[in-house]
Parts: sequence; structure tokens; C-alpha cells
Amino acid sequence: MNTDLSAVQWHQYTVLGYFIAALFVFLVLQFVMKAAYGRHKGEKTAWFWGPGVPTRWAWVIMEAPSSLGFALIFFLGTEALNAVPLLLFALWQAHYFQRSFIFPFRLRTKPGDTTPLLVPVLAFTTNLGVSFANAAILSWPGISRPYELGWLADPRFLLGAALFAGGYYVNRRADAMLAALRKPGESGYKIPRGWLYEKITCPNYLGELMIWSGWAIATWSLAGLSFVAWTAANLVPRAYANHRWYREKFPDYPPQRKILIPGVL
Repeated sequence: MNTDLSAVQWHQYTVLGYFIAALFVFLVLQFVMKAAYGRHKGEKTAWFWGPGVPTRWAWVIMEAPSSLGFALIFFLGTEALNAVPLLLFALWQAHYFQRSFIFPFRLRTKPGDTTPLLVPVLAFTTNLGVSFANAAILSWPGISRPYELGWLADPRFLLGAALFAGGYYVNRRADAMLAALRKPGESGYKIPRGWLYEKITCPNYLGELMIWSGWAIATWSLAGLSFVAWTAANLVPRAYANHRWYREKFPDYPPQRKILIPGVL
């Protein structure tokens, strides 16, 4: 594939756009309105997010571009079959293939559960942009860094890969514990107990932030850093909202629990 200057410029604009959008999204979600899905569907601003679509398929719509779209963009690049780009590609897919095509069908939702249409529509669009920004740095000439085999011994890759793996474990285990709270046929919410849930309200979000912080370090890229900013802009306000919701709904909610980072936040 020949990559001309316009593709390089588009990539730069995309990365810059996510940094700017992250600040805007954080301010809106933290101070103006909550994304009205899950436990927050009854919020006063829920009308803004549109009619509901089945929750399982909303997840597939949201996340599939981050798996399939990323793969398409990656393999369009001339460096795609080199060892290090392929390994980094596998790291990305380890999270997003599971998130796109396995996680949605393990959700224990009540019959007829829906997610507002605007949530998957916006996520589909933004995930395509994220996929372009991060896949191109691996395999597109003029955009990617020279990921030679020696990169696998670089401290930045080793630290980033370790952080990615740790976040992957935290995220998967936290999600599994949440899913296990509901027995088949049950609906409603319960207080999660045990493990990191004794320290913070949202270890699943902590795990995801660890994953993409690890990705940014392992790739040593502005594209990866822009995705960390975008992820934090969405998850930090959500974590605050979830924490407040638990405290309002459950008088016995453990007062010592932090929101997102044990002992800190």
C-alpha cells in the first residue's frame, strides 16, 4: 500500500482530534449529563440518547469496529506481517475480539433490556477513528515507527506489555465477578464483594485504563496516549457516577471504598 502525505496528515489530525475530544467529553460527562445506559438509564437526560436497542447487540455494534476495523486497517499496511507489529496486533485483539464477540453474550441481562441508540452509534464512529489511529502506527509506512525485533527487549515494551497483561486480568476478573452477582433469571443490582471490590467501586474500569496505558507505553506512540485520554474521559466520569449511585441506592455501601484507584481516588 502506498501511503502519501495526506494519509499521514489525516492520522495526525485524528490523533489530535481525540486529545481535544477527550477534554470535551470528560467535561460533559462529569458536569452536564451521564451516558444513560446500564444503571443510569433512568436519568433526566435519558431522552437525549434516543430509543433503545437490544443491549447484547448494542455491545457488538459498539465494539466490533475495534476488532474488525482495526484488523482491516492493520492488514492494509505494508509492515503488517512483520513480527513485532503482529505481536502488538495480537495484544489489541486479545482484548477487543473478546469484548466484541464473547463478552456481549455472557452478559446476564433481563428480557427486553435495551441500550439507548445514540450510545452504540457514537461508540461505533469513535471506535473506527481509534482503530485507524492505533492500527496505522503498527503497519503503515510513513506513520509507523520501525518496530524491529529489538523492540521486544526494550524496557518500554516490557513495561507496557506487563501493564497491559495486568490490566487485562483485572478487567476480565472484575467483569466476571459482576456477571456472577446475577443468577439466571435475576435482574436488579447488588453490592459487589471481595477482591478489589473491597477497595474500589470500579475495578473493571481500572483494568481497562491499565490495558490502554500499557498499550501506549508498549507502542510508545501519541496515538496510544490519545486513546488513554479518550478512555479516561469516558470511564472516570462513569466511575464517579457509579460510585454515587451505589451510595444513594445502598445505605450499607462500604464507606471505605474509593472510586477507581485503591487508597487514592
